[in-house]
Amino acid sequence: MAKDLAVPDEEVILGEEINHVRLITLNRPRQLNVISSKVVKLLAEYLEKWEKDDNAKLGTGRAFSAGGDLKMFYDGKQIKDCCLEVVYRMYWLCYHIHTYKKTQVALVNGISMGGGASLMVPMKFSVVTEKTVFATPEAGIGFHVDCGFSYMLSHLPGRLGEYLALTGARLNGKELVAAGLATHFVPSEKLSELEKHLVNLNTGDESAVKTVIEEFSINVQEAEASKEGNAWIAAVLKGLKRSSPTGLKINLRSIREGRKQTLAECLKKEFRLTINILRTAISGDVYEGIRALTIDKDNAPKWDPATLGEVETEKLESVFQPFKEDLELSIPEKEESRWDGKYEKSAYAL
Repeated sequence: MAKDLAVPDEEVILGEEINHVRLITLNRPRQLNVISSKVVKLLAEYLEKWEKDDNAKLGTGRAFSAGGDLKMFYDGKQIKDCCLEVVYRMYWLCYHIHTYKKTQVALVNGISMGGGASLMVPMKFSVVTEKTVFATPEAGIGFHVDCGFSYMLSHLPGRLGEYLALTGARLNGKELVAAGLATHFVPSEKLSELEKHLVNLNTGDESAVKTVIEEFSINVQEAEASKEGNAWIAAVLKGLKRSSPTGLKINLRSIREGRKQTLAECLKKEFRLTINILRTAISGDVYEGIRALTIDKDNAPKWDPATLGEVETEKLESVFQPFKEDLELSIPEKEESRWDGKYEKSAYAL
């Protein structure tokens, strides 16, 4: 498995139990709370424990995150399937976040990008502020929108999901609410007080939780969240030209397929895409993209192939093909066994 950059004894996640409330805090702010293998493992353990705990009624999380640990992926590029375990665990966890049986509230007062946004968008209540910044910038490094976002983005109004996936465009807190990617906008200075009220509420009753949040939230008008004029178009086109042609084609197809797929089908598809991309089955662009962005920081990736027209249809088709059944991501089909399918029981771990 890929080396985890977290310090062994570092508390990357803080879990608190306060009466009937369970509170999770991502605890690596200096690293922008990147999602490492240790973070994924601990999140899964907490969520399973608390869903099965009759005394746990409400889950609240301080959940700003810049997404996956890109250096971890880059450092493992020479070792086949070095990052397969963390990918498997994360996508399996994403299914359980989406389908969690107890009321969850995400409090996001900062960056929420890529896989990091999977800790915000699926929650019953997702509270954002003027400091919240959302994006799915994966195409810009030769990757694809994952962690369930081929499902979430594909169900946004019109072609908004395709736009966000292809351009990596950033949305602020009010724009997130207007787009339906967050439920409430609360000024950052009121967030701590809201959290205290939720803890004191001490219940997971959705109506009661919603009432408390709305006491602090500000109504967002679509006009406030709209972009004015046409000045933004040039920046979008420039961004598209900078992105990986392979990444753009994979993302467009994945989002369009997502409109007709279930959440489980999207996650299984995303697992195949990620493993194939990390295996350079279609291109080595993901490693070149990470190099240019975070290693050498020259922001001058050399994509291969360099143009959309050079992306081979057969290779594109191949990365979407199903794996053998025992090598697919295992999503539990029955409610009574919903926490089955862990990595430890997969063919990859045997």
